[in-house]
Amino acid sequence: MSEPRAPDPAKLVVGVFLSDKQRFDAVFDRLVECFGPIDLLSRWFPFDCTRYYEREMGSPLFRRMMSFENMIDPDTLSEIKWTTNGIECAYKEGGRRTVNIDPGYLLRERFVLATGKNYAHRISVGKGIYADLTLIYQRGDFQILPWTYPDYAQDNILQLLRKVRKKYVFDLDRLKRGNPLEGRSAE
Repeated sequence: MSEPRAPDPAKLVVGVFLSDKQRFDAVFDRLVECFGPIDLLSRWFPFDCTRYYEREMGSPLFRRMMSFENMIDPDTLSEIKWTTNGIECAYKEGGRRTVNIDPGYLLRERFVLATGKNYAHRISVGKGIYADLTLIYQRGDFQILPWTYPDYAQDNILQLLRKVRKKYVFDLDRLKRGNPLEGRSAE
């Protein structure tokens, strides 16, 4: 018999894409207000793996990724997705989104995104939200799965997630030793 136990705390990772880079600062401030300070912010990446969002959001589209200093309980993924959906709605113009926010979390062994769309590999986590197992970490690196979104299979995103994971493992080990602020990294 398996013994149920609480999952490790997770690293909150959020991707934001939009066509108007000037709108990013306001969205960033709302995310920090909701989830606390960030510990890693990416440079701008082109969001060009699909044209799916162009009709609603315009083009070209640009993405930035961020991770947050505060660890989260993975069980809160649906609430986090509802919060980011609310932020997206606050920036709609003419009934259309101007920003897309993709929250997820990273653990030692996997990277999971939240979505409102069901699919064979997605598990309901409540309130109409599904957990998408986007990447797994095995043999020393992230492994792309048959259903991994093409943009999350790109080297620039994988490089960033490697940095986030390294910081997460460091922070988690420190937390488990009972000294969460000792040796704080300034990445």
